[in-house]
Amino acid sequence: MKPDFAFLDEAAPGIRWDAKYATWDNFTGKPVDGYVANRIVGTHALCAALQSAQEKAATLGFGLLIWDGYRPQRAVDCFLRWAKQPEDGRKKRQHYPNLSRTEMFENGYVAAKSGHTRGSTADLTLYRLDTGELLPMGGGFDLMDTVSHHGAPGLTPAEAANRRHLRSVMEDCGFAAYEAEWWHYTLRDEPYPDTYFDFLVA
Repeated sequence: MKPDFAFLDEAAPGIRWDAKYATWDNFTGKPVDGYVANRIVGTHALCAALQSAQEKAATLGFGLLIWDGYRPQRAVDCFLRWAKQPEDGRKKRQHYPNLSRTEMFENGYVAAKSGHTRGSTADLTLYRLDTGELLPMGGGFDLMDTVSHHGAPGLTPAEAANRRHLRSVMEDCGFAAYEAEWWHYTLRDEPYPDTYFDFLVA
């Protein structure tokens, strides 16, 4: 691991995680290059800000569940290769029902140069501390569709409120939202804004 990076579970204990790209449960349908362990890695600045967000969310009765943090460049390259392969339909309905693989890139849901690779971006949601249940957000992680945009029409009042709760917590703790994905937040003052790393999550 590069200096100034840490495992989130060590730097900010108590935050839940499920590193989707280390598993078979992601839009490619298999573990992604660069993710050897199901753990979340990020800069020390990211981990500290997520710890603050966890504490703020707790005052509302919520906890954080992180799906991705630092993403090796080789994982992004894996996404690019996947996009050029024939469609097999295994994950299309769940993750990109109204787009082709290449349109996922054209519409900004997946990037050839990802903010995650700079180490200070996180994909996450909220869960209820009393039950452990994820809050309904009107669409799951990596649903590449307009329903995932902030302010999307058609959400229930509860779903819209839950997205606002997450955005308020994250923005109050130094993060900026990405308008096309309700789960995606980047530190406004990220320490490596021009550096794309490629060490393994292992």
